[in-house]
Amino acid sequence: MVASEIDPPGLDPKEFHDFEHTGWQRAATDYHRHFGSLTSQTIEPLLDAAGPASAGGEPRLLDIAAGPGYVSAAAARREWSVTGVDFSESMIALARRNFPQIDFQLGDAEALSFENASFEAAVMNFGILHLAQPEAALREACRVLRSGGRFAFSVWATPDQTRGFKVVLDAVAEFGDPSVTLPAGPPFFRFSDPEESRRALEAAGFVDPRIKPVPLVWRLESPAVFFEAFLKGSARTGGLLNAQPPEALAKIRASVERRIAPFASGAKLEIPMPALIASTRKP
Repeated sequence: MVASEIDPPGLDPKEFHDFEHTGWQRAATDYHRHFGSLTSQTIEPLLDAAGPASAGGEPRLLDIAAGPGYVSAAAARREWSVTGVDFSESMIALARRNFPQIDFQLGDAEALSFENASFEAAVMNFGILHLAQPEAALREACRVLRSGGRFAFSVWATPDQTRGFKVVLDAVAEFGDPSVTLPAGPPFFRFSDPEESRRALEAAGFVDPRIKPVPLVWRLESPAVFFEAFLKGSARTGGLLNAQPPEALAKIRASVERRIAPFASGAKLEIPMPALIASTRKP
């Protein structure tokens, strides 16, 4: 991947950061409702990649871009002392309601407030896809880990494999209003390339990066629910859909619902949405 693809023309980190923040402020509850059952499927392999909590003391794990708090709660069940951070006040409020026993704090993945070498492990479940400066977040994750500490993050596989994304992106390409523009952001599927994940982790100071595919299946009630999930429960894709004029959005909706219908299995849709988990350690 060349530099121009990593940092597209017109990328303004603050503008993109603010766009994502606004999106997650709006989408928190619907993300929890629609995407929670899907993104939760990566939690156990993600925590496995981060390693077991060490015996003795209070081994600390940082859940970066914690969202509704699913990963934090699972890590606590594994006897980690967990801190979850997210830049969205709406997400933090939701996480605190879901799991009041866990420490959730407002925080920016690209500028963490913790001291050097504060944690034995850190994880980020799909959060790296929504950062204006993912390299900064990787460096920050490395900085707050102790020597030997492990870091793991998850991302979606490429759209030809994550069929839900392909359905929506194809419909937008066909029927979307070309005058609609959003703040430029890093390529959404940048880290779907295992070699790019390895390169970025090593550049951030990590060693021995490993990439593992994880098969996921998204089960939803209907094509209409599928469309609503993206419209209301996502930041980048939801932002694109919500920016469409009504006539274009109606055509996109009809196309999406038609394209996703073949994934029906019994009373539900079953949509392949595989992910990748990258794991590494601080030397």
